[in-house]
Amino acid sequence: MNNIWPNLPYEDWKDSLNTLHLWMQIVGKLKLEQNTFINHWWEVAFFLTARGITTGLIPYKNKTFDVTFDFVDHKLIISVSNGKQKVLKLKSQAVKNFYREFIQALLDLGINIKINTRPSEITNPIQFTSDTIHKSYDKHAVSNWWRIQLQVSSILDKFRKNFRGKSSPVFFYWGSFDLNTTRFSGKKLPNKTIWPEGYSFMHYAENEENFAAGFWPGDERFPHPAFYSYIYPAPKDCESINTGPEFSYFNNKLSECILPYEEVRKIKNPKNEILNFYETTYREFAKLAKWDINEFKTAVPKKYK
Repeated sequence: MNNIWPNLPYEDWKDSLNTLHLWMQIVGKLKLEQNTFINHWWEVAFFLTARGITTGLIPYKNKTFDVTFDFVDHKLIISVSNGKQKVLKLKSQAVKNFYREFIQALLDLGINIKINTRPSEITNPIQFTSDTIHKSYDKHAVSNWWRIQLQVSSILDKFRKNFRGKSSPVFFYWGSFDLNTTRFSGKKLPNKTIWPEGYSFMHYAENEENFAAGFWPGDERFPHPAFYSYIYPAPKDCESINTGPEFSYFNNKLSECILPYEEVRKIKNPKNEILNFYETTYREFAKLAKWDINEFKTAVPKKYK
């Protein structure tokens, strides 16, 4: 077994993936309610830690707190700036029960925040308060997924170093359940797109021309873990671009470039090929969109190349 790039077949853990996705949305919506808006909804994103994924700081009255998913000991840890803490066990249980335990733990800590209990960016959503369908938690699969995130995060940071324009840190988005960084050309876009129900937030997420790169574990539309990249809005002829590695390609259904995880994990140097995928697709997309690639290039000190 490759410990750095473990096997992660979507079909083998999709029940746990869907359950964890909903748990993380419950926690994420708490951050959405409390944190000040930052462009493109950056304030709602989570961050990786050496043990899992955290919300980062969330303000509440005269205190702050954070919530961390610890994927080493499989615990949910709520820590408050007054020194109080609650720890919940991550285990197989229905979303409804997780929601009840989590909200009660917050109340025990003196935190009373109401959230929208309807899941986001999910087909046929079930209210958190009544979802007894999603109830799986495979510790081994979750650990594998998280360890992949750690590797991808360092590659995305390396990808970021050559771009001096506006770009996001490496974020984990609990809505779409992906690890991502985004580059911007500086060009604002007219807000004319009519987004489907439940996606109106995209008016603020996609209001500037951008190139996004990241990784996600798959979903019902595309049941495979994959590295991805895309440009928004998509320029003409983007489906025919060079995508770098021999097994990467432009997926017409998703309108994204795809590098299948199960293919790249088996080669001698996955990191180089993943970076090649991001760099190549960025250059190809940027040329089509007429970005000034040289203008955005960063002078990196020799020691850090």
